[in-house]
Amino acid sequence: MRMTPSTQPIRFFHRGRIVDVSGVHPTRSVLDWLREDARCTGTKEGCNEGDCGACTVVIGELAEAGETGAVGGLHLQTVNACIQFLPTLHGKALFTVEDLKAQCGHGHDPARHEKHPVQRLHPVQQAMVDCHGSQCGFCTPGFVMSLWSTYEHHREGGTQPTRQQLADDLSGNLCRCTGYRPILDAGQRMFDLPGVRLDTAPVVQALAGLRHDATFDYAAPLGQRIDHFHAPTTLAELAALREAKPGAQLLAGSTDVGLWVNKQFRDLGDIISVGDVAEMKVVEERADSLYIGAGASLENAFRALVRRVPSLTDVWLRFASPPIRNAGTMGGNVANGSPIGDSPPVLMALDAEIELRRGERVRRMPLPDFYVDYMKNRLEPGEFVQGLAVPLAALTRQVRAYKISKRFDCDISALCAGFSIALDGEVVKEIRLAFGGMAATVKRAAQAEAALAGKPWTQASVNAAKLALAQDFKPLTDMRASADYRLQVAQNLLQRLWLETRTQDPLPVEATSVWSVMPHETSASVEGA
Repeated sequence: MRMTPSTQPIRFFHRGRIVDVSGVHPTRSVLDWLREDARCTGTKEGCNEGDCGACTVVIGELAEAGETGAVGGLHLQTVNACIQFLPTLHGKALFTVEDLKAQCGHGHDPARHEKHPVQRLHPVQQAMVDCHGSQCGFCTPGFVMSLWSTYEHHREGGTQPTRQQLADDLSGNLCRCTGYRPILDAGQRMFDLPGVRLDTAPVVQALAGLRHDATFDYAAPLGQRIDHFHAPTTLAELAALREAKPGAQLLAGSTDVGLWVNKQFRDLGDIISVGDVAEMKVVEERADSLYIGAGASLENAFRALVRRVPSLTDVWLRFASPPIRNAGTMGGNVANGSPIGDSPPVLMALDAEIELRRGERVRRMPLPDFYVDYMKNRLEPGEFVQGLAVPLAALTRQVRAYKISKRFDCDISALCAGFSIALDGEVVKEIRLAFGGMAATVKRAAQAEAALAGKPWTQASVNAAKLALAQDFKPLTDMRASADYRLQVAQNLLQRLWLETRTQDPLPVEATSVWSVMPHETSASVEGA
Protein backbone atom coordinates (compact mmCIF):
# COMPACT_ATOMS: atom_id res chain seq x y z
CA MET A 1 0.00 0.00 0.00
CA ARG A 2 1.22 3.48 -0.84
CA MET A 3 1.78 5.34 2.41
CA THR A 4 3.32 8.48 0.90
CA PRO A 5 0.62 10.91 -0.19
CA SER A 6 0.48 12.17 -3.73
CA THR A 7 -0.27 15.73 -4.69
CA GLN A 8 -3.90 14.95 -5.50
CA PRO A 9 -6.12 18.02 -5.35
CA ILE A 10 -9.49 18.06 -3.63
CA ARG A 11 -12.00 17.81 -6.47
CA PHE A 12 -15.73 18.38 -6.11
CA PHE A 13 -18.72 19.84 -7.96
CA HIS A 14 -19.67 23.41 -7.02
CA ARG A 15 -21.55 26.20 -8.80
CA GLY A 16 -22.01 24.15 -11.96
CA ARG A 17 -18.42 22.98 -12.43
CA ILE A 18 -15.65 20.82 -11.03
CA VAL A 19 -13.48 22.69 -8.55
CA ASP A 20 -9.84 21.76 -7.86
CA VAL A 21 -8.42 22.87 -4.52
CA SER A 22 -4.84 22.45 -3.36
CA GLY A 23 -2.65 23.95 -0.70
CA VAL A 24 -5.32 24.42 2.01
CA HIS A 25 -4.80 22.61 5.28
CA PRO A 26 -6.76 19.34 5.69
CA THR A 27 -8.68 20.80 8.63
CA ARG A 28 -9.86 23.88 6.76
CA SER A 29 -13.63 23.89 7.10
CA VAL A 30 -16.03 23.93 4.18
CA LEU A 31 -17.49 27.12 5.67
CA ASP A 32 -14.18 28.97 5.75
CA TRP A 33 -13.39 27.90 2.20
CA LEU A 34 -16.80 29.08 1.00
CA ARG A 35 -16.63 32.48 2.64
CA GLU A 36 -12.95 33.33 2.34
CA ASP A 37 -11.77 31.49 -0.78
CA ALA A 38 -14.83 30.98 -2.98
CA ARG A 39 -16.38 34.29 -1.84
CA CYS A 40 -19.75 32.61 -1.41
CA THR A 41 -20.79 34.58 1.62
CA GLY A 42 -24.45 33.55 1.61
CA THR A 43 -23.54 30.74 3.99
CA LYS A 44 -23.14 32.26 7.47
CA GLU A 45 -21.03 31.50 10.52
CA GLY A 46 -23.00 31.49 13.75
CA CYS A 47 -21.93 29.16 16.53
CA ASN A 48 -19.13 27.43 14.56
CA GLU A 49 -19.93 24.18 16.35
CA GLY A 50 -22.86 22.68 14.41
CA ASP A 51 -25.68 23.85 16.66
CA CYS A 52 -27.28 26.92 15.09
CA GLY A 53 -27.67 25.81 11.45
CA ALA A 54 -26.68 29.19 9.94
CA CYS A 55 -24.03 27.38 7.88
CA THR A 56 -26.31 24.61 6.58
CA VAL A 57 -25.39 23.37 3.11
CA VAL A 58 -26.45 20.33 1.11
CA ILE A 59 -24.02 17.62 0.03
CA GLY A 60 -24.80 15.48 -3.01
CA GLU A 61 -23.42 12.03 -3.77
CA LEU A 62 -24.25 9.46 -6.41
CA ALA A 63 -27.18 7.41 -5.16
CA GLU A 64 -26.94 3.67 -4.92
CA ALA A 65 -29.11 1.64 -7.28
CA GLY A 66 -32.65 1.52 -5.92
CA GLU A 67 -31.85 3.86 -3.05
CA THR A 68 -34.95 5.05 -1.22
CA GLY A 69 -35.30 8.83 -1.17
CA ALA A 70 -32.84 9.56 -3.98
CA VAL A 71 -33.39 12.73 -5.99
CA GLY A 72 -32.69 12.28 -9.68
CA GLY A 73 -29.83 9.86 -9.07
CA LEU A 74 -28.41 11.87 -6.19
CA HIS A 75 -28.32 11.30 -2.47
CA LEU A 76 -28.87 14.78 -0.99
CA GLN A 77 -28.41 15.59 2.68
CA THR A 78 -27.98 18.66 4.84
CA VAL A 79 -24.78 19.12 6.86
CA ASN A 80 -23.16 21.87 8.90
CA ALA A 81 -20.40 23.44 6.81
CA CYS A 82 -18.60 24.80 9.88
CA ILE A 83 -17.48 21.39 11.14
CA GLN A 84 -16.89 19.59 7.85
CA PHE A 85 -13.28 19.47 6.66
CA LEU A 86 -12.80 20.45 3.02
CA PRO A 87 -11.09 17.18 1.89
CA THR A 88 -14.26 15.28 2.82
CA LEU A 89 -15.92 16.91 -0.22
CA HIS A 90 -13.67 15.02 -2.62
CA GLY A 91 -15.84 13.32 -5.23
CA LYS A 92 -19.05 14.97 -3.99
CA ALA A 93 -21.23 17.96 -4.88
CA LEU A 94 -21.65 21.03 -2.70
CA PHE A 95 -24.85 23.09 -2.89
CA THR A 96 -25.24 26.45 -1.17
CA VAL A 97 -27.83 29.20 -1.15
CA GLU A 98 -26.12 30.75 -4.19
CA ASP A 99 -27.15 27.73 -6.27
CA LEU A 100 -30.86 28.40 -5.82
CA LYS A 101 -30.79 31.53 -7.95
CA ALA A 102 -29.18 29.58 -10.78
CA GLN A 103 -32.11 27.14 -10.75
CA CYS A 104 -34.73 29.82 -11.38
CA GLY A 105 -36.05 29.94 -14.91
CA HIS A 106 -35.86 26.14 -15.23
CA GLY A 107 -38.58 23.67 -14.50
CA HIS A 108 -41.48 26.13 -14.29
CA ASP A 109 -44.98 24.81 -14.51
CA PRO A 110 -46.15 26.06 -17.97
CA ALA A 111 -49.78 26.17 -16.84
CA ARG A 112 -48.88 28.74 -14.20
CA HIS A 113 -46.19 30.66 -16.07
CA GLU A 114 -48.62 33.29 -17.35
CA LYS A 115 -49.67 34.09 -13.80
CA HIS A 116 -46.05 34.24 -12.62
CA PRO A 117 -44.13 35.44 -15.72
CA VAL A 118 -40.97 36.39 -13.82
CA GLN A 119 -39.50 34.39 -10.95
CA ARG A 120 -36.29 35.85 -9.60
CA LEU A 121 -36.28 33.80 -6.44
CA HIS A 122 -36.47 30.07 -5.85
CA PRO A 123 -39.88 28.97 -4.44
CA VAL A 124 -38.23 28.34 -1.08
CA GLN A 125 -36.87 31.90 -0.97
CA GLN A 126 -40.05 33.44 -2.36
CA ALA A 127 -42.12 31.65 0.26
CA MET A 128 -39.89 33.05 3.00
CA VAL A 129 -40.51 36.54 1.60
CA ASP A 130 -44.24 36.02 1.19
CA CYS A 131 -44.66 34.66 4.72
CA HIS A 132 -42.31 37.17 6.40
CA GLY A 133 -40.04 34.35 7.51
CA SER A 134 -36.96 36.54 7.87
CA GLN A 135 -36.09 39.55 9.99
CA CYS A 136 -32.37 40.00 10.62
CA GLY A 137 -31.74 37.45 7.87
CA PHE A 138 -28.63 35.93 9.43
CA CYS A 139 -30.17 32.50 9.96
CA THR A 140 -32.22 32.62 6.76
CA PRO A 141 -29.74 30.96 4.33
CA GLY A 142 -29.49 27.96 6.64
CA PHE A 143 -33.26 27.67 6.89
CA VAL A 144 -33.52 28.02 3.12
CA MET A 145 -31.07 25.19 2.49
CA SER A 146 -32.83 22.87 4.94
CA LEU A 147 -36.15 23.73 3.29
CA TRP A 148 -34.61 23.25 -0.16
CA SER A 149 -33.55 19.72 0.77
CA THR A 150 -37.09 19.03 2.01
CA TYR A 151 -38.52 20.60 -1.15
CA GLU A 152 -36.42 18.45 -3.50
CA HIS A 153 -37.15 15.22 -1.66
CA HIS A 154 -40.90 15.80 -1.53
CA ARG A 155 -41.09 17.05 -5.11
CA GLU A 156 -39.28 13.89 -6.18
CA GLY A 157 -41.75 11.72 -4.28
CA GLY A 158 -44.81 13.73 -5.27
CA THR A 159 -45.65 14.41 -1.62
CA GLN A 160 -45.94 17.38 0.71
CA PRO A 161 -44.68 17.44 4.30
CA THR A 162 -46.94 18.00 7.26
CA ARG A 163 -46.24 20.96 9.49
CA GLN A 164 -44.70 18.66 12.08
CA GLN A 165 -42.47 17.03 9.49
CA LEU A 166 -41.24 20.49 8.54
CA ALA A 167 -40.55 21.20 12.21
CA ASP A 168 -38.51 17.99 12.42
CA ASP A 169 -36.53 18.91 9.30
CA LEU A 170 -35.79 22.38 10.73
CA SER A 171 -34.87 21.20 14.23
CA GLY A 172 -31.21 21.99 13.52
CA ASN A 173 -31.88 25.59 12.45
CA LEU A 174 -32.03 28.23 15.16
CA CYS A 175 -33.84 31.57 14.71
CA ARG A 176 -33.63 34.17 17.47
CA CYS A 177 -35.88 36.90 16.09
CA THR A 178 -38.52 35.81 13.57
CA GLY A 179 -40.11 32.89 15.35
CA TYR A 180 -40.91 29.58 13.72
CA ARG A 181 -44.56 30.11 12.81
CA PRO A 182 -43.90 32.18 9.66
CA ILE A 183 -40.98 29.93 8.71
CA LEU A 184 -43.20 26.86 8.92
CA ASP A 185 -45.79 28.79 6.92
CA ALA A 186 -43.12 29.29 4.27
CA GLY A 187 -42.34 25.58 4.29
CA GLN A 188 -45.92 24.88 3.35
CA ARG A 189 -46.25 27.85 0.99
CA MET A 190 -43.24 26.84 -1.14
CA PHE A 191 -45.17 23.94 -2.63
CA ASP A 192 -47.90 26.30 -3.88
CA LEU A 193 -45.51 28.33 -6.04
CA PRO A 194 -44.42 27.38 -9.59
CA GLY A 195 -42.12 24.40 -9.35
CA VAL A 196 -38.36 24.76 -9.79
CA ARG A 197 -36.26 21.61 -9.64
CA LEU A 198 -32.57 20.89 -9.51
CA ASP A 199 -31.25 19.67 -12.86
CA THR A 200 -29.42 16.63 -11.57
CA ALA A 201 -28.17 15.28 -14.92
CA PRO A 202 -24.98 17.42 -15.14
CA VAL A 203 -24.27 16.80 -11.46
CA VAL A 204 -24.59 13.03 -11.85
CA GLN A 205 -22.37 13.14 -14.93
CA ALA A 206 -19.73 15.18 -13.13
CA LEU A 207 -19.73 12.94 -10.05
CA ALA A 208 -19.48 9.85 -12.24
CA GLY A 209 -16.32 11.34 -13.69
CA LEU A 210 -14.96 12.01 -10.20
CA ARG A 211 -15.66 8.48 -8.94
CA HIS A 212 -12.48 6.96 -7.56
CA ASP A 213 -11.65 3.48 -6.34
CA ALA A 214 -8.18 4.12 -4.93
CA THR A 215 -7.34 5.77 -1.63
CA PHE A 216 -7.56 9.53 -1.82
CA ASP A 217 -4.35 11.03 -0.46
CA TYR A 218 -4.12 14.73 0.12
CA ALA A 219 -1.30 16.70 1.73
CA ALA A 220 -0.70 20.31 2.64
CA PRO A 221 1.88 22.17 4.71
CA LEU A 222 1.46 23.48 8.22
CA GLY A 223 4.53 25.50 9.09
CA GLN A 224 7.56 23.32 8.52
CA ARG A 225 5.67 20.03 8.32
CA ILE A 226 3.27 18.32 5.93
CA ASP A 227 -0.09 17.05 7.21
CA HIS A 228 -1.81 14.22 5.38
CA PHE A 229 -5.45 13.37 4.78
CA HIS A 230 -6.06 9.74 3.79
CA ALA A 231 -9.45 8.48 2.62
CA PRO A 232 -9.29 4.74 1.81
CA THR A 233 -12.14 3.14 -0.11
CA THR A 234 -11.98 -0.45 1.19
CA LEU A 235 -12.05 -1.94 4.65
CA ALA A 236 -8.78 -3.80 4.03
CA GLU A 237 -7.04 -0.54 3.05
CA LEU A 238 -8.44 1.20 6.12
CA ALA A 239 -7.23 -1.58 8.43
CA ALA A 240 -3.74 -1.58 6.89
CA LEU A 241 -3.48 2.19 7.00
CA ARG A 242 -4.67 2.38 10.60
CA GLU A 243 -2.22 -0.30 11.67
CA ALA A 244 0.61 1.52 9.92
CA LYS A 245 -0.40 4.91 11.35
CA PRO A 246 -1.72 4.24 14.87
CA GLY A 247 -1.17 7.86 15.89
CA ALA A 248 -3.26 9.36 13.08
CA GLN A 249 -6.64 10.87 13.91
CA LEU A 250 -9.58 8.75 12.74
CA LEU A 251 -12.36 10.85 11.22
CA ALA A 252 -15.95 9.75 10.63
CA GLY A 253 -18.64 12.45 10.54
CA SER A 254 -16.51 15.23 12.07
CA THR A 255 -19.42 16.25 14.31
CA ASP A 256 -17.13 16.03 17.33
CA VAL A 257 -13.64 16.21 15.84
CA GLY A 258 -14.61 19.39 13.98
CA LEU A 259 -15.19 21.07 17.34
CA TRP A 260 -11.74 20.03 18.53
CA VAL A 261 -10.33 22.25 15.80
CA ASN A 262 -12.83 25.13 15.94
CA LYS A 263 -13.21 25.44 19.71
CA GLN A 264 -10.18 23.77 21.25
CA PHE A 265 -7.69 24.66 18.49
CA ARG A 266 -6.25 21.16 18.52
CA ASP A 267 -3.53 20.16 16.12
CA LEU A 268 -4.76 16.87 14.63
CA GLY A 269 -1.75 15.99 12.50
CA ASP A 270 -2.42 13.20 9.99
CA ILE A 271 -6.05 12.21 9.44
CA ILE A 272 -7.56 8.92 8.28
CA SER A 273 -11.15 9.31 7.08
CA VAL A 274 -13.55 6.36 7.04
CA GLY A 275 -16.17 8.22 5.00
CA ASP A 276 -15.39 6.56 1.65
CA VAL A 277 -15.41 2.96 2.92
CA ALA A 278 -18.73 1.53 1.75
CA GLU A 279 -18.26 -1.63 3.84
CA MET A 280 -18.25 0.51 6.98
CA LYS A 281 -21.67 1.99 6.13
CA VAL A 282 -23.70 -1.22 5.89
CA VAL A 283 -26.78 -1.70 8.08
CA GLU A 284 -28.13 -5.20 7.62
CA GLU A 285 -29.22 -8.37 9.35
CA ARG A 286 -26.41 -10.90 9.69
CA ALA A 287 -27.27 -14.28 11.17
CA ASP A 288 -28.92 -13.47 14.51
CA SER A 289 -27.95 -9.79 14.72
CA LEU A 290 -28.65 -6.40 13.23
CA TYR A 291 -25.18 -5.29 12.12
CA ILE A 292 -24.46 -1.55 12.05
CA GLY A 293 -21.20 -0.59 10.38
CA ALA A 294 -19.21 1.97 12.34
CA GLY A 295 -19.39 4.33 9.35
CA ALA A 296 -23.18 4.19 9.04
CA SER A 297 -24.76 7.56 9.69
CA LEU A 298 -26.72 8.14 12.84
CA GLU A 299 -29.76 8.75 10.66
CA ASN A 300 -29.50 5.39 8.89
CA ALA A 301 -28.61 3.49 12.06
CA PHE A 302 -31.49 4.87 14.08
CA ARG A 303 -33.86 4.44 11.14
CA ALA A 304 -33.04 0.73 11.09
CA LEU A 305 -33.53 0.41 14.84
CA VAL A 306 -36.82 2.34 14.79
CA ARG A 307 -38.15 0.18 11.99
CA ARG A 308 -37.80 -2.78 14.34
CA VAL A 309 -38.46 -0.96 17.62
CA PRO A 310 -40.85 1.98 17.03
CA SER A 311 -40.59 3.06 20.68
CA LEU A 312 -37.13 4.45 19.85
CA THR A 313 -38.63 7.14 17.61
CA ASP A 314 -38.40 9.81 20.32
CA VAL A 315 -34.67 9.39 20.95
CA TRP A 316 -34.02 9.16 17.18
CA LEU A 317 -35.70 12.45 16.33
CA ARG A 318 -34.24 14.20 19.36
CA PHE A 319 -30.67 13.04 18.78
CA ALA A 320 -29.07 16.36 17.78
CA SER A 321 -30.45 17.55 14.41
CA PRO A 322 -30.82 16.24 10.84
CA PRO A 323 -27.51 17.79 9.67
CA ILE A 324 -25.68 16.19 12.60
CA ARG A 325 -27.42 12.82 12.16
CA ASN A 326 -26.67 12.91 8.42
CA ALA A 327 -22.95 13.45 8.97
CA GLY A 328 -22.28 11.79 12.34
CA THR A 329 -22.02 8.04 12.77
CA MET A 330 -23.29 5.71 15.48
CA GLY A 331 -19.87 4.04 15.56
CA GLY A 332 -18.24 7.41 16.16
CA ASN A 333 -20.73 8.27 18.90
CA VAL A 334 -19.89 5.01 20.64
CA ALA A 335 -16.14 5.25 20.10
CA ASN A 336 -16.06 8.82 21.36
CA GLY A 337 -17.08 7.50 24.77
CA SER A 338 -18.84 10.62 25.99
CA PRO A 339 -20.70 9.93 29.25
CA ILE A 340 -23.67 11.85 27.81
CA GLY A 341 -23.76 10.12 24.41
CA ASP A 342 -27.29 9.08 23.46
CA SER A 343 -26.47 5.96 21.43
CA PRO A 344 -24.69 3.84 24.08
CA PRO A 345 -27.59 3.68 26.59
CA VAL A 346 -29.90 2.43 23.83
CA LEU A 347 -27.35 -0.06 22.55
CA MET A 348 -26.52 -1.35 26.02
CA ALA A 349 -30.21 -1.92 26.69
CA LEU A 350 -30.22 -4.06 23.53
CA ASP A 351 -27.15 -6.15 24.56
CA ALA A 352 -25.09 -4.76 21.67
CA GLU A 353 -21.56 -5.94 21.07
CA ILE A 354 -18.83 -3.73 19.68
CA GLU A 355 -16.60 -5.08 16.92
CA LEU A 356 -12.97 -3.98 16.89
CA ARG A 357 -10.36 -4.52 14.19
CA ARG A 358 -6.59 -4.28 14.05
CA GLY A 359 -5.06 -5.38 10.77
CA GLU A 360 -6.66 -8.75 10.01
CA ARG A 361 -7.67 -9.44 13.61
CA VAL A 362 -11.31 -8.85 14.53
CA ARG A 363 -12.63 -9.17 18.07
CA ARG A 364 -15.95 -8.48 19.81
CA MET A 365 -16.93 -7.59 23.32
CA PRO A 366 -20.11 -6.50 25.12
CA LEU A 367 -20.44 -2.75 24.78
CA PRO A 368 -20.36 -2.09 28.57
CA ASP A 369 -16.94 -3.75 28.70
CA PHE A 370 -15.54 -1.33 26.11
CA TYR A 371 -15.47 1.64 28.48
CA VAL A 372 -12.78 1.80 31.15
CA ASP A 373 -13.12 5.31 32.59
CA TYR A 374 -13.96 8.84 31.51
CA MET A 375 -13.07 9.06 27.79
CA LYS A 376 -10.98 5.88 28.08
CA ASN A 377 -11.69 2.60 26.29
CA ARG A 378 -10.14 -0.73 25.37
CA LEU A 379 -8.96 0.20 21.88
CA GLU A 380 -5.39 -0.93 21.28
CA PRO A 381 -2.90 1.08 19.17
CA GLY A 382 -3.75 0.61 15.49
CA GLU A 383 -7.24 -0.70 16.31
CA PHE A 384 -10.54 0.89 15.33
CA VAL A 385 -14.26 0.31 15.77
CA GLN A 386 -15.50 -1.69 12.80
CA GLY A 387 -19.16 -2.15 13.72
CA LEU A 388 -21.89 -2.85 16.24
CA ALA A 389 -24.02 -5.97 16.50
CA VAL A 390 -27.46 -5.87 18.11
CA PRO A 391 -28.98 -9.31 18.82
CA LEU A 392 -32.32 -9.68 17.05
CA ALA A 393 -33.67 -11.42 20.13
CA ALA A 394 -33.15 -8.24 22.16
CA LEU A 395 -35.35 -6.34 19.71
CA THR A 396 -38.32 -8.48 20.74
CA ARG A 397 -38.30 -7.16 24.31
CA GLN A 398 -40.24 -4.14 25.46
CA VAL A 399 -37.80 -1.28 24.83
CA ARG A 400 -37.88 2.31 25.98
CA ALA A 401 -35.44 5.23 25.63
CA TYR A 402 -35.87 8.54 27.41
CA LYS A 403 -33.88 11.72 26.79
CA ILE A 404 -33.96 14.54 29.34
CA SER A 405 -32.59 17.91 28.24
CA LYS A 406 -33.28 21.59 28.82
CA ARG A 407 -34.28 22.17 25.20
CA PHE A 408 -36.55 19.66 23.49
CA ASP A 409 -34.88 19.69 20.05
CA CYS A 410 -31.19 19.61 19.25
CA ASP A 411 -29.81 19.66 22.78
CA ILE A 412 -27.26 17.72 24.82
CA SER A 413 -28.73 15.31 27.34
CA ALA A 414 -28.64 15.97 31.04
CA LEU A 415 -29.66 12.33 31.31
CA CYS A 416 -30.42 9.61 28.77
CA ALA A 417 -31.80 6.19 29.65
CA GLY A 418 -32.14 3.01 27.63
CA PHE A 419 -34.32 0.24 29.09
CA SER A 420 -35.46 -3.18 27.92
CA ILE A 421 -37.54 -5.75 29.76
CA ALA A 422 -38.90 -9.21 29.06
CA LEU A 423 -41.60 -10.66 31.30
CA ASP A 424 -42.56 -14.25 32.00
CA GLY A 425 -46.11 -13.73 33.10
CA GLU A 426 -45.73 -11.17 35.86
CA VAL A 427 -42.11 -12.02 36.62
CA VAL A 428 -39.12 -10.09 35.25
CA LYS A 429 -37.25 -12.55 33.04
CA GLU A 430 -34.70 -10.11 31.61
CA ILE A 431 -34.01 -6.48 32.49
CA ARG A 432 -31.47 -3.97 31.16
CA LEU A 433 -31.19 -0.48 32.64
CA ALA A 434 -28.52 1.73 31.03
CA PHE A 435 -27.89 5.39 31.77
CA GLY A 436 -25.86 8.19 30.27
CA GLY A 437 -25.11 11.35 32.25
CA MET A 438 -24.99 9.52 35.58
CA ALA A 439 -21.31 8.50 35.77
CA ALA A 440 -17.92 8.94 34.10
CA THR A 441 -19.08 6.53 31.40
CA VAL A 442 -22.39 5.28 30.10
CA LYS A 443 -23.10 2.18 32.18
CA ARG A 444 -25.76 -0.26 33.25
CA ALA A 445 -27.37 -0.07 36.67
CA ALA A 446 -26.20 -3.47 37.92
CA GLN A 447 -27.73 -3.31 41.40
CA ALA A 448 -31.05 -1.96 40.19
CA GLU A 449 -31.18 -4.76 37.62
CA ALA A 450 -30.42 -7.31 40.33
CA ALA A 451 -33.25 -5.89 42.45
CA LEU A 452 -35.68 -6.63 39.62
CA ALA A 453 -34.41 -9.82 37.92
CA GLY A 454 -36.60 -12.79 38.82
CA LYS A 455 -38.94 -10.62 40.88
CA PRO A 456 -42.62 -9.81 40.23
CA TRP A 457 -43.01 -6.69 38.06
CA THR A 458 -44.78 -4.73 40.79
CA GLN A 459 -44.61 -1.31 42.39
CA ALA A 460 -42.82 -2.83 45.38
CA SER A 461 -40.08 -4.25 43.16
CA VAL A 462 -39.72 -0.94 41.34
CA ASN A 463 -39.38 0.88 44.66
CA ALA A 464 -36.54 -1.46 45.62
CA ALA A 465 -34.84 -0.83 42.29
CA LYS A 466 -35.13 2.93 42.79
CA LEU A 467 -33.27 2.63 46.07
CA ALA A 468 -30.63 0.51 44.39
CA LEU A 469 -30.04 3.21 41.79
CA ALA A 470 -28.54 5.36 44.53
CA GLN A 471 -25.92 2.62 44.99
CA ASP A 472 -25.27 2.27 41.26
CA PHE A 473 -24.61 5.97 40.60
CA LYS A 474 -23.14 9.00 42.32
CA PRO A 475 -23.84 11.60 39.61
CA LEU A 476 -22.10 14.95 39.32
CA THR A 477 -23.54 18.44 39.40
CA ASP A 478 -22.78 20.54 36.32
CA MET A 479 -24.36 23.23 34.15
CA ARG A 480 -27.00 20.81 32.81
CA ALA A 481 -28.31 19.35 36.06
CA SER A 482 -27.56 18.81 39.72
CA ALA A 483 -26.64 15.43 41.15
CA ASP A 484 -29.90 15.25 43.12
CA TYR A 485 -31.95 16.10 40.03
CA ARG A 486 -30.24 13.42 37.97
CA LEU A 487 -30.82 10.72 40.57
CA GLN A 488 -34.45 11.71 41.05
CA VAL A 489 -35.10 11.77 37.31
CA ALA A 490 -33.43 8.36 36.87
CA GLN A 491 -35.75 6.96 39.53
CA ASN A 492 -38.75 8.65 37.91
CA LEU A 493 -37.87 7.15 34.53
CA LEU A 494 -37.81 3.70 36.11
CA GLN A 495 -41.27 4.43 37.48
CA ARG A 496 -42.38 5.49 34.00
CA LEU A 497 -41.04 2.24 32.54
CA TRP A 498 -43.20 0.31 34.98
CA LEU A 499 -46.29 2.41 34.27
CA GLU A 500 -45.89 1.78 30.54
CA THR A 501 -45.14 -1.96 30.76
CA ARG A 502 -46.95 -3.25 33.87
CA THR A 503 -49.10 -6.27 33.22
CA GLN A 504 -52.24 -4.65 34.63
CA ASP A 505 -53.55 -1.51 32.94
CA PRO A 506 -50.32 -0.23 31.31
CA LEU A 507 -50.47 3.39 30.25
CA PRO A 508 -51.04 3.79 26.51
CA VAL A 509 -48.40 5.65 24.51
CA GLU A 510 -50.68 8.65 23.98
CA ALA A 511 -50.72 9.14 27.75
CA THR A 512 -46.93 9.37 28.04
CA SER A 513 -45.52 10.70 24.76
CA VAL A 514 -46.36 13.85 22.83
CA TRP A 515 -44.89 12.21 19.73
CA SER A 516 -47.79 9.79 19.52
CA VAL A 517 -50.16 12.60 18.53
CA MET A 518 -47.79 14.31 16.11
CA PRO A 519 -47.82 13.18 12.45
CA HIS A 520 -44.11 12.46 12.03
CA GLU A 521 -42.65 10.97 8.88
CA THR A 522 -41.55 7.82 10.66
CA SER A 523 -43.64 5.32 8.70
CA ALA A 524 -42.48 6.70 5.37
CA SER A 525 -38.86 7.27 6.28
CA VAL A 526 -38.17 3.79 7.65
CA GLU A 527 -39.40 1.87 4.61
CA GLY A 528 -35.97 1.29 3.16
CA ALA A 529 -34.15 0.57 6.41
